[in-house]
Amino acid sequence: MTPADMDARIVRYGELRPCRTAFIDAHTPGSDQKENFTIIGGGVSESPDQHVHISIPHGFNIGAAGQPPKCRNSLHSHRTAEVFFVLSGRWRFFWGRWGTSGEVVLEAGDIFNIPTGMFRGFENIGTDYGMIMAVLGGDDAGGGVIWAPQVIEDAKAHGLVLSEKGRLYDTKKGESLPEGIKPMPLLTEDELTQFNDPTPMQVVGGYVRRYWDLMALSGSGKPVKVIGETGVIRDKPGFEVDFLSRANCGTGFHSHPFPSVLMPVKGHWRVDWEGGSTVLAPGDTMSVPENLAHGAQPSMSGEASLYHVVATGDPAGLTWKG
Repeated sequence: MTPADMDARIVRYGELRPCRTAFIDAHTPGSDQKENFTIIGGGVSESPDQHVHISIPHGFNIGAAGQPPKCRNSLHSHRTAEVFFVLSGRWRFFWGRWGTSGEVVLEAGDIFNIPTGMFRGFENIGTDYGMIMAVLGGDDAGGGVIWAPQVIEDAKAHGLVLSEKGRLYDTKKGESLPEGIKPMPLLTEDELTQFNDPTPMQVVGGYVRRYWDLMALSGSGKPVKVIGETGVIRDKPGFEVDFLSRANCGTGFHSHPFPSVLMPVKGHWRVDWEGGSTVLAPGDTMSVPENLAHGAQPSMSGEASLYHVVATGDPAGLTWKG
């Protein structure tokens, strides 16, 4: 891989292209200022305006959400994994049928592997624009978003209609559902009973890990398996997530039989591979081809940390209960 070849697989933070009409709540007050970014894979955007930076299949999707203070993402669910880590800001995640079953506040570097089968939402409760990075299981990210019924009803009152095929139509622009296409049906009461309503202890204890705890674990000198069959969060979502710091990044090259992704949290990282090198900053996303030998180390003094995502070949699906 030449540097030019690899450059096409790097998305710089400053080059991210937002979509402000990605989801059904794009006009709903309180959610109408959020920005959605689809970095790797098609993601779950419901808008034809969504820009996809890298379309190469990885076995998972990488995206991001950027929001100003007091802006929220409405209650929804997914059929495959949804993993967030906070890049910047202070975020409140909440869950349950009405978003009142529990909540957790996360800050820079914290990671949350949100269980499937439950409604969840999040809001920026910081004082400045914030960004959270997301990993979604599967190349098709589970086929889209499942919205709580009240979200669809609220959106309709503000001009947005979601079709049964998962595409948005804006009645404020004169758009309407094509002939023969029905609106997305609301979940029935029977269907709603199938969604989980876990306690805060179940969610926070099992699926949230704090940045400084991961930094402490990295002192062992080995990569910290954050999400995986043997991870500190035990799950098999079709990918694994490792945490690297200055203390455990190593100096040698390695490779994977599946594509992998490097996502710095703090500091600048020099990535070397057979054919070239580059430097990544927080918010940058780099896709490494399968079987390409590579390595990463901090390129400057100071705090340095990075999340590493690699496909495993396991099928994407519901949260693993093994």
